[in-house]
Amino acid sequence: MDSLSWDERYRGEEFVWKTEPNQFLVAEVADLPPGRALDVACGEGRNAVWLAARGWHVTGADFSPVGLTKARRLAVEHDVEVDWVEADVVEWDPPAGAFDLVIVFYLHLPSDDRHRVMVHVQSALAAGGTLLVVGHDTANLMGGYGGPQDATVLFTPDQVASDLAQLRIVRADHVQRDVDTSQGRRVAIDALVRAVKPSE
Repeated sequence: MDSLSWDERYRGEEFVWKTEPNQFLVAEVADLPPGRALDVACGEGRNAVWLAARGWHVTGADFSPVGLTKARRLAVEHDVEVDWVEADVVEWDPPAGAFDLVIVFYLHLPSDDRHRVMVHVQSALAAGGTLLVVGHDTANLMGGYGGPQDATVLFTPDQVASDLAQLRIVRADHVQRDVDTSQGRRVAIDALVRAVKPSE
């Protein structure tokens, strides 16, 4: 989907996604001291705002101006400051070595584009910094709930890990996430990769 498609999806006063942070973000960064964080493809800003509320200096990047408008509103509601950047994250090259934490949540792209993003985010990490990638696993297409129904934009933990040659893989797992729906609780299957850039 292009930025105009996402603008249309985000249009309206209500948030498309819930405003609470992703559960895997909360669990995986609990042991990290606040520093400089980058939220790649931040959408409506829920994860960036949560990080900022916990003392992180956060930059959120997305190519949807409508999504970023909602993100700014959410930041105001939570009385936090985030640097918002309107950019196509496939093309955007964030500042090198600038971030102690980079998160890439539910960014679903063809493999070549995903690889380009992973090259950029590895460069953006400071020495000792953490990268956290979470998205719908390829297995979700047949065995889980929701997410893109296009296998070419889904991925496995191993596929993401293979893009991260500069980093040390800490965790690469299939994980399950409960989803409340009008038909009751369902389970989504996600891929989660946590990696660290070696200290120089």
